[in-house]
Amino acid sequence: MKRTLALTALLGTIAAPAAFAGNADIAMVEPAPTAPAVTPVAPIRDRDFTGFSLGGQLGFGKVDTDDAAELDGDGGLYGLRAYYDYDFGNYVLGGGLQYDEADIDLDGVATVDKVVRLGGRGGYNYGDNLFYGTAGLARAITEDGSASVGDSNGYFVGLGAERFVTDNVTIGTEVVYHKFDDFELDGLEANATTANVSVNYRF
Repeated sequence: MKRTLALTALLGTIAAPAAFAGNADIAMVEPAPTAPAVTPVAPIRDRDFTGFSLGGQLGFGKVDTDDAAELDGDGGLYGLRAYYDYDFGNYVLGGGLQYDEADIDLDGVATVDKVVRLGGRGGYNYGDNLFYGTAGLARAITEDGSASVGDSNGYFVGLGAERFVTDNVTIGTEVVYHKFDDFELDGLEANATTANVSVNYRF
C-alpha cells in the first residue's frame, strides 16, 4: 500500500508540470490583428455663386501717358461694385458695373477723377473660392489742370478672386490693366493699372 501511494504521488508530481506547460501554450496564443479604424474625409463642398452681389472696394492706381505728353501719377481709389453671377457647378460666368472715385494728379496737367468699368467675368469655383478673369469697357473722367484733356473711353482686362467668409459675405481682390486712347487732346494715350480689395454682400 505504501508503495502504491508513493508511486501515485510520484506520477502526480511529473504530470502537474506537463499539464501546466500545456496550459501555458494555450495562453500564449496571440489574437488575430485587426485593421485600424479609418475616419472618412468629407468631400469639399463648392459654394453656389449664383445671384446678385453688391459691395464696396478700396484700391490704388497708377497712370502714365504716351505720345502727346509724358505724364504720370498715382493715388488711391474707392468705390462701389454690383454684379450678377451664374454658377454652372465648376464654372461661374457673370457681369457687372464698378465705379471708382479717384484723385490721381498727372503732373499738374490734369487729374483722373473717376473710373467706370462695365464688363464680364468668368472663372473656376473651388470650395469657398472663385478665381476668375475679367474684361470689358472702361471710361476715365478727368478734371482740367493746366490743359484741357477731357474724358476717354477704353477697355480693361484683369484677374481676380473672391471668397466666402460667411453664408452671404465675400471678400475679393482684383488687379486690372486699362487702356484709354480717346481723350479730347489729340494723340494722348493713357495706361492705368489698379489693384483693389472688396467686401461684398451676396443676395
